Amino acid sequence: MVDDGILQRLIRKALSNGGEYADIFIEQRRSSAVQLEDDKIEKVITGTVAGIGIRLIYNGRTVYAFSNDFTEDTLMDLAGTVSKAAAGSEKYGVIDMKKRLPETKFLIKIPPDTVAMSKKIDLVRSGNNAARRFDNKIKQVTVIYRDSFQKIKVFTSEGYIAEDERVHTLGMAHVIAVDGDVIQTGYEPVGGLIGYELFDNNPLDAVALKAAARAVIMLKAGRAPGGRMPVVIASEAGGTMIHEAIGHGLEADLAQQGLSVYSKKIGQPAASPAITVIDDATLPNRRGSFSFDDEGTPSGRNVLVKYGILMGYMYDKYTAMVDGVASTGNGRRESYEHKPVPRMTNTFIAPGTLLPEDVVKSVHRGLLVKKMGGGQVNTVTGDFVFDVQEGYLIDNGGIGELVRGATLIGNGPEVLKSIDMVASDLGFSIGTCGKDGQGVPVSDALPTLRIPEMTVGGEVNS
Repeated sequence: MVDDGILQRLIRKALSNGGEYADIFIEQRRSSAVQLEDDKIEKVITGTVAGIGIRLIYNGRTVYAFSNDFTEDTLMDLAGTVSKAAAGSEKYGVIDMKKRLPETKFLIKIPPDTVAMSKKIDLVRSGNNAARRFDNKIKQVTVIYRDSFQKIKVFTSEGYIAEDERVHTLGMAHVIAVDGDVIQTGYEPVGGLIGYELFDNNPLDAVALKAAARAVIMLKAGRAPGGRMPVVIASEAGGTMIHEAIGHGLEADLAQQGLSVYSKKIGQPAASPAITVIDDATLPNRRGSFSFDDEGTPSGRNVLVKYGILMGYMYDKYTAMVDGVASTGNGRRESYEHKPVPRMTNTFIAPGTLLPEDVVKSVHRGLLVKKMGGGQVNTVTGDFVFDVQEGYLIDNGGIGELVRGATLIGNGPEVLKSIDMVASDLGFSIGTCGKDGQGVPVSDALPTLRIPEMTVGGEVNS
C-alpha cells in the first residue's frame, strides 16, 4: 500500500484546481479458480492484481483516473490529470486524516490461500463424480471453484482512512440432463464472504447432486399452464424477484435520473403493508457483506421499504451529495479500474409471522415457485419477466404436478402492493450483479409469500 503521506499529497494535488471532494481507492487482490468440464480439468487459474484510482467530484460531476503503477511520479501525474477537470471551481481544504475503524467484522476460519491447489482440484472432481453418478441421463457437468482475497484502502478529503480485507469463496455446479428430445438443466451455487470452511456445511458434491437432481426431475415435468392465477414463491426460490423488481429501482443514481419507477416517491406506498425491504451489508458471511463499502463508508442495515412505505434509496457518496444526505454505505465497484456507483449488497424482504405451509394451503389452484431462474426488469416502468426453474401446481391447497416452462410476468410495484401473505422463513440466493459494465457480489432473499393473482406465461389450453 502507498504511504499515508504520499496519499495526502495526492489528495491535495487532486483538489488543487478546485472541487468539493476527492478520494483514493487502492486495491490488492489475489485469486484462484478451478473449472472442470466434460470430466476434465479445463482451467486452473491463479493471479494477483493491484492498482489505484483517484476520483474528484466538482460542480456535480465526477472525474476518475486509475493506474497499476505505484511510483510517486506516476501517481502525482494521475492526481494532476483529475485536477485539471475542476479548473475554476470552488476550492476546499484537506482535513487532517483519522483512521475509521470497522463497526462490523467477519470471521474467516480457513483462508483459501492456505489450502493447497490439489485439494481445490479434488473438490471439483468430487462434485463432478457425484453429479454423474446420480443418473445416466446426466450428459454434461460443469463444476467451478473460485476464491479471492481483496485488500482495500480508501483515503478521502473528508479526513477518513478506511481499510478492509475481504475473502470470497464460491462453488457452483451446472448440470444438463437429456431424455430423448427433452433437455433440462440444473444449476446450484454456494458462496459468501467466507473462507474455505464454506464447504464444511456445503460440500460441493452435495451442491452438484442438488443440481443433478433438479435437472433429472424436470425431464418428467409437464408444461406449465398459462394465464392469471395465484402464485406462491417459496423461500428456497431465492430473492431474484426482489433484487430485480424493486432493488435496482431503489439505487439512488437511477432514481435521481428518473430511470426508476420509484423516483420522487419517498414517503409513498411502494408495496403492501405486509412488505418490509432491507439492504444489509452487515449480515455474517453473506456474499454481499463487507466492513466498509468501496468509498470507506461503514456497512449498515438500510430499511428501504417499511410496512409498504418507501423510506429511502441506496446512496454512494456522489448521489448522497446530490440529495444532501449521508451515504448509506452502498458505494461499490468491481475493481480499482471502476468508479463507485450505488449498488445493492444483501437485499431481502423481511420475514412475516405465517407458517410457509399455511401460505400454500391458502391457494385453491395456482403455481408454487420452488426455484427462480433468470429475469429482466425495466426499471423505468417496473415491468419484469422471470423464468421459473422449478415449479409445481397447487391443487386444493396441496403441492401437485411438477411443471416446466413457466414465466412470471408482471409489474414490480403492482405485484409488491398485492402481496397479502408473508411467512416466517427466509431463503437466500447468491449472484454477481451487473451494472454500468461492472459486477459485484450480492445475495438476496425472500420469505415464502403469496401473490393473489399475476400473469404466468406457459401453455394456454384452447
